[in-house]
Amino acid sequence: MPVLTSVTFVYGMQEDRILAAINPGGPDAWSCWLTRRVTLLLLDRITELLANTSSLSQRTPALLRDEVMAFEHAAAMAKTAERMRHTPADVLNASAATAELVKSMTLTKQGELFQVELTGFNGGGAKGVLARVGLQRVLQMLQDEMTKARWLATERAQTALAADEQSSAPRRH
Repeated sequence: MPVLTSVTFVYGMQEDRILAAINPGGPDAWSCWLTRRVTLLLLDRITELLANTSSLSQRTPALLRDEVMAFEHAAAMAKTAERMRHTPADVLNASAATAELVKSMTLTKQGELFQVELTGFNGGGAKGVLARVGLQRVLQMLQDEMTKARWLATERAQTALAADEQSSAPRRH
């Protein structure tokens, strides 16, 4: 199983999925497609894990925790910005051509680090260890692709629709 050293996410409109290209262009490259459902679950899991494991957030009054998490996120984006690289289109096309549908993802905290493991339906996979700032960067990259796919807007609209339906439903006392 390849060791995750770099990852690129790109929304594939034809697939209506997000391509996760692991070590793109390298000899140990592997790629998989993330469905909307899986990506939303991953987004929630990463967000929850970051919030629950933040020592700064844990020492902050509950009323200010969102601001502390936003500060941590901004600091992580600044710290990881210099490591961001452009992945050529031909490399991404090659990754998409060999990508398999993701079967499972595991995200666990190990001390100060986070272990990520992806497994595909065809038996491929990749695993790696990320520092907190790296996990923050992955979160941002996923959010960026979900915005391009308009999945976040769709999720918000569905949540609002469900709330409207619930509030307009007949009630009994």
